[in-house]
Amino acid sequence: MSQTTLYPVVMAGGSGSRLWPLSRVLYPKQFLCLKGDLTMLQTTIRRLNGMECESPVVICNEQHRFIVAEQLRQLNKLTGNIILEPAGRNTAPAIALAALAALQHSQNGDPLILVLAADHVITDEEAFRHAVRDAITYAEAGKLVTFGIVPDLPETGYGYIRRGDIVAGVHDSVAFNVAQFVEKPNLEIAQAYVDSGDYYWNSGMFLFRAGRYLEELKKFRPNILQSCEKAMSTVAQDLNFIRVDEEAFLSCPEESVDYAVMELTADAIVMPMDVGWSDVGSWSSLWEISAHTAEGNVHHGDVISHKTQNSYIYAESGLVTTIGVKDLVVVQTKDAVLIANRNAVQDVKKMVEQIKADGRHEHHIHREVYRPWGKYDSIDAGDRYQVKRITVKPGEGLSVQMHHHRAEHWVVVAGTAKVTIDGEIKLLGENESVFIPLGAIHCLENPGKIPLDLIEVRSGSYLEEDDVVRFEDRYGRV
Repeated sequence: MSQTTLYPVVMAGGSGSRLWPLSRVLYPKQFLCLKGDLTMLQTTIRRLNGMECESPVVICNEQHRFIVAEQLRQLNKLTGNIILEPAGRNTAPAIALAALAALQHSQNGDPLILVLAADHVITDEEAFRHAVRDAITYAEAGKLVTFGIVPDLPETGYGYIRRGDIVAGVHDSVAFNVAQFVEKPNLEIAQAYVDSGDYYWNSGMFLFRAGRYLEELKKFRPNILQSCEKAMSTVAQDLNFIRVDEEAFLSCPEESVDYAVMELTADAIVMPMDVGWSDVGSWSSLWEISAHTAEGNVHHGDVISHKTQNSYIYAESGLVTTIGVKDLVVVQTKDAVLIANRNAVQDVKKMVEQIKADGRHEHHIHREVYRPWGKYDSIDAGDRYQVKRITVKPGEGLSVQMHHHRAEHWVVVAGTAKVTIDGEIKLLGENESVFIPLGAIHCLENPGKIPLDLIEVRSGSYLEEDDVVRFEDRYGRV
């Protein structure tokens, strides 16, 4: 194994609208448990077990920072290693931030960075690790390695990489010069690509030295590098988050790493990877990679099917039943239901666009919302009132805050609540309640060892989440 330090970089941005209604703007697919007990982000990080590498750096946007932190904490991988993008600028700038950070922290020369997406499925993880190890020698020699997935069907939803001449390797490893990056083809062209044996799916995974990537970025897109260098020159550590200079990063052009570097450099090579890979880009692709019943169905949650074939059925809350149907996708969440032909799920994105155009919120946020202190579930709402179930994790607490337009009534269901109202502290147990008057400065904490569950009833003329003035906050949100 190489002595060069290896820094995994996990790209966890994006909104993933093609898996609506599970995937939302504020809770996209990379944070969901779609296959197994771990989220896609957690599975990506767990896949690195057995490799000699540093703790992964995760790049995400501001809106998702506490979700990422909690999922890393659950894996014991939270080490101040989350870089926050003030806004999405595609992959070339994001990788530049990670490369600059790796160079700053490396004590062993020019480190390697392994760029991974947080929303991919890989079924043969040992083969994945083997391919990465094989690619290290090429990357150490200054090559920019991209991993090409060996195709098993003419997929029209992926870009392709055409291989060129073979590159001399070590042991039994095989790599090729990159001859061409190809956009998503139609079915006839995709079939020709697969039949030729010269094309791979473009996985969006990379391995190269941090300094080499920045050298090539300076050569082809110096404006991107300049913006990123300026953004990283005044970073601020905020809890477990690394905040870059917002103004500098917002001035950065938006461009993918393929366009900015990989299609232009003379040192791009492609390493074939046959690992059971999928980017889970649609409900049909999730159906394909999931375990099926004898009838070809995939069930998740409380589902009963009768005379149903080749369908994907997901129940988040409550029983979902199907009778006499086939080739359907049925996805039920607490606030939305999707019913689609399995062969037409590419149009889910159009439905999301319609929901957004109609001024609705179901594309943006789930009924159940996660916060750094826990979560809340919007149970009911009507004219001048809202009802929420709030769960506060042990030892955590909400900010010291007040509201201009609403009063609140809290009823403890389980656990112990420490409530401060205008400086007066109260301890509440099960079935006890308290009233928070409009304009009162208040705080809710869980001093106990078990989760605190309470019912909150809001009343007033304006009940949205942005009616809050924070005075103190342990999560830096003041």
